[in-house]
This record gives sequence, structure tokens and C-alpha cells, in this order.
Amino acid sequence: MKKITDFISRFGFHTTPFTCEITVPQHFVNETYSEALQHLYRAVDKRMSAALIAPAGTGKTTVLRTLVSRLPETRYHVHYIKVTDLSKRDMCQEIAAVAGAEPAGNYPSLVRRLQDRFSASFDIDGLRPVLLLDEAHDIRPEVLGILRILTNFDMDSRLVVSVVLSGQSPLAKLLSHPRLEDVARRLAHYATLRLFSRGEIKPYIEHRCHIAGASSCPFDSAAIDALYEIGRGNLRATDHLALKSLEIAHDGDCDVLDSNHIVQAKRMLWN
Repeated sequence: MKKITDFISRFGFHTTPFTCEITVPQHFVNETYSEALQHLYRAVDKRMSAALIAPAGTGKTTVLRTLVSRLPETRYHVHYIKVTDLSKRDMCQEIAAVAGAEPAGNYPSLVRRLQDRFSASFDIDGLRPVLLLDEAHDIRPEVLGILRILTNFDMDSRLVVSVVLSGQSPLAKLLSHPRLEDVARRLAHYATLRLFSRGEIKPYIEHRCHIAGASSCPFDSAAIDALYEIGRGNLRATDHLALKSLEIAHDGDCDVLDSNHIVQAKRMLWN
């Protein structure tokens, strides 16, 4: 009998499952995702700003990717920045680099050139500028304050650029700071995501197996319960557990995964 050499062949996958390398149409969508996406899209469509605040591993990047896919390039010019701990000047330089604005040596000049660039995109090119700031919970309070300036056009009488802040739970606390009240009030919607429930993990696992090519789900009911109990509904943790357990089951020459495989995977991933 021919030996099965890898877990992809054993379980009928066409590609490695449970990785981040999936297309937007392949994303698993539930009610929480759909609601967050709908409100973010509405805010951007109205040329307003919004925030997406959720724990790590709950799918913020998935929502952002889907949002971008729904903004046609003929109408929008999307600029994505993954925030790091930058000064106001360095943040403006980072935004200028992705937005195609001319560099400047000082902060006031950078702000003016950014506003000029966004105005040109809107008035001349006919494209609505959208600024996506990911990992925004790491932004300094004084730096977050520049968003008030960047979105203020013609004495605050025009809506030109939309800003979408995406970050973990500390972002909510940051935006509640009295110094940032004006910034917080410029956000038309605060979208949130949550950890998956026990009932949502099973269809999620089945979906991820399906899009990877498997005709059936190799995880039995006890394995899926263990994925929820250990991963606690965190999709990133669940993906890592599922992938590692598939490797373990293959090494043990098992065609169906049970809870023991998930427990073994947990020991190999984190304490």
C-alpha cells in the first residue's frame, strides 16, 4: 500500500488550510462581520470617518480587506498604513509616502502638502481619498490628534478624506481621552468584532476545510469542541491549532482528528 507522504494529500486538500493566504471571496462571513463591514462602508461612502475596534485575532484585517475590495478604484484612492510608534512629523511623512505627496522638512509643511494632495485627488482626479490606519491602538495621543487637522478642509465645511482607524481594545480608551474629544466626534461609526461562539466555530472550520479543497471535514465533533475550548473563539488561535493538529494526525497515520490531536497541538504552540 502506497504511503501518504503529506497531510494535504491525506485529507484531500488542494492547498495548505488555515493560513492567511486566502482571497477576499473565500473569507468566512458571519453576522458580526457583515454588520461591521456595512457600517464602515456607509461611513466611507458618505466621505466620513469611522473606527473598527476588536480584540487581536478576531478578523479586523479580514474586514479591512473586504472593505477595500468594495471600494472601486474608479471612485476611491485607498492608502493603507500600519501604524507604529511614530512622532507627528514621522506619521505625516509615512502618510505622505503612501499618498504620493511631496516630502517636506517640517510638520506644518507636511500637513499642508497632504491636504493639497487629498484635495487634488478629490477635485482634479475625481477620486475620494481613504486613509486606513491599522494597528491604531499603538498611535500616540498627540499623533492621533493630527487627524482633526488632516480632515479639516475649507474651515471644516467640506468632506474630502475618510479615515478608518483599526485597532485593538486600547484604541477605544485612547479615543475617550478628553484631549481627543474632537477626533472621536469626527468618527461617524464605531464598529466592533467579537470572539466566535461555540456554535460559530463548527461552520468556520468546515468552511476553511472546504475552500482548501477537502470534500469533507476531517475534524470530529470532539475535536471541534476542543478547538473552541482551547482557542476560545479566537480565529488566529483556532487556525494555528487546526493546522498543527492536522500535521500531528498525519504523523500518527490518522484520517480523522479527535480532541487528543487538538490537545497535542496546543502543547506544541503555547503554554
